[in-house]
Amino acid sequence: MSANTEELKQAVSHAQKMLQHNAFAPALEQGNEILKHVADEPNALFITACAYRGLGQLPQAKSVLQKLIQQQAGFALAHQELGFTLQGLNHTQAAIKSLTQALAIKADLPSSWKLLAELQMHIGNDDKAQHAYNRYLQFSASDPKLGEALAAFIANKLARCEQLCREHLQAHPNDVNAIRLLAEVATKLGIYIDAETLLTKCLTIEPRYQLARLNYANVLNKREKSQQALVQIEMLEKQQPDYPPHQITKATILVKLGQFDQAIILYDKLINLLPKNASLYTSRGHALKTVGAQEKAIKSYRSAIAIQPSYGEAYWSLANLKTFCFEQIDINAMQKQLEHNQLSSDDKVNICFALGKALEDQNEVKQSFAYYQQGNDIKQKIERYDADETTNMTDRTIATCSDKLFRQYQGTGCEKADPIFILGLPRSGSTLLEQVLSSHSLVDGTKELPSILAAVRTLSDRNKRDQVSKYPEVLASLAPQRLHEMGEEYLEKANVHRGSAPFFIDKMPNNFAHIGLIKLILPNAKIIDARRSPMATCFSGFKQLFATGQSFSYGLENIGRYYLDYIRLMNHWHQVLPGQILTVNYEEVVNDFEKQVRHILDYCQLPFEQSCLEFYNNKRAVNTASSEQVRQPIYQSGLTAWSAYEPYLSPLKTILKPIL
Repeated sequence: MSANTEELKQAVSHAQKMLQHNAFAPALEQGNEILKHVADEPNALFITACAYRGLGQLPQAKSVLQKLIQQQAGFALAHQELGFTLQGLNHTQAAIKSLTQALAIKADLPSSWKLLAELQMHIGNDDKAQHAYNRYLQFSASDPKLGEALAAFIANKLARCEQLCREHLQAHPNDVNAIRLLAEVATKLGIYIDAETLLTKCLTIEPRYQLARLNYANVLNKREKSQQALVQIEMLEKQQPDYPPHQITKATILVKLGQFDQAIILYDKLINLLPKNASLYTSRGHALKTVGAQEKAIKSYRSAIAIQPSYGEAYWSLANLKTFCFEQIDINAMQKQLEHNQLSSDDKVNICFALGKALEDQNEVKQSFAYYQQGNDIKQKIERYDADETTNMTDRTIATCSDKLFRQYQGTGCEKADPIFILGLPRSGSTLLEQVLSSHSLVDGTKELPSILAAVRTLSDRNKRDQVSKYPEVLASLAPQRLHEMGEEYLEKANVHRGSAPFFIDKMPNNFAHIGLIKLILPNAKIIDARRSPMATCFSGFKQLFATGQSFSYGLENIGRYYLDYIRLMNHWHQVLPGQILTVNYEEVVNDFEKQVRHILDYCQLPFEQSCLEFYNNKRAVNTASSEQVRQPIYQSGLTAWSAYEPYLSPLKTILKPIL
């Protein structure tokens, strides 16, 4: 064969047709023939590499492709082919890198997105896998509207995505990809009831849709249907035993169910399989921390940092142990990470809060506050908290939950007295009270149960942020039978978290806003308001990075206004429910511990037990930020910790002036 251009084109075209018909040996022969006449001809190199892969000769394919990419760095299909080849060689991380390079050059490669989704899923990067799969659907969609909807979802234009999905589903009502995408929109917006309904429909149409079933398990877990979520994972395990994405979700569900030992065993197994997945180490660290294995938790968090030095969550997890002190080398490393322009907002926030704690421990107050402030400023922009909205809701609650309302419903609700609600503001000593009470033989500690907040969401009948909630006004129109049913439903949901003791604790702090609802559905429940001095409470919340919720805590003005609304509402509850709520001041507990413990037990109608005074010997799992602090005897050093920061807290002091 001569090397003229026309003959070269024909030879390449002929070899490509051979590849299309899986005639790999003749294609390889043709490719090599071209290379004899035109050394390093790019198309011929690509053809021989594809033929080698088709023949199962993967090392040879890899070698040719690496040579081709050296010559033609912008050859997207060569990077894609190398990704497929490396995947065949079980070089997962290298394959991900090659596919990512291919897609950076040319985004519309559905095959690359599909394989990238599978590989990210295999190594447990669920978010990246979902993103890649959505991109695959976008570029392979036969209907332009669905492709546009996926593009809108990827751009976080959720309203536009929802609109396009619904339009597409009018013409194609059984398109499971569109239904699952709509469920993803609902999940992102926190509308889990809708997400569950959509995914149920999706799986009815296509029971073998594994990604939809995994999404379904996650949504069920978020809706406190963790046992049902576990059933979905077991169905997936039958199809793909030991598949990391399913196992990671299973571990999350086990944690939700309080089965920490089983979760830790599963995390150990996953880490052996995926030793470079930093998030697995932090998840294992959280479980170890909860059961009191602090040294092992520290080691797990440090392993995450060693793998991914920019991983802010691992740094904050160490700081959040409260009893852990960073070394100077850690502080230097965190400060160096903050200099990187590519650091994500989440990592930046986590590292800022961790540095605030690290420098607080070194009494570097000015620098410590600067980092706390920086972290709060970033978080405030993400959360978009509206203090006026909270004040308005407080006004509406006070207006609705009047003496008249409680007289109207007297004698209704579920009469069982099993729950003891410990509520108030976070960082006010509620975990200490929970640990004291759960040390009693007649009381089970559970966790911050979300059931009351879930009931509020249902009653509010609000699907979008700008919709007006029907709650709390709806309380005045509920039938007595419905109130009784809601009380029974609450107790039924709590069963999975409690043991065999006759009483149990619900420590969700935000329940203070819903004492009216609690007393309507569970009139005999005990309610303890864990209270701490205003400046101490607010500053402690300001320097705490919460896993979810508590968006009011980011910003001195926000948290100050929230505290005022809290006090105003608690005063109202005491007025309309006289003698039914016990206020316990943290400072009084610390200064006269035994007297306050006896007072709490008397209110709960429980006999005194010495174990309540020795709460630090309680080996139960503790989920909150105070988990390590409540495993130690009472100490007074934290009472005035805020005072060192007083020069920087004038915005807070100004707002709290009416009650200071």
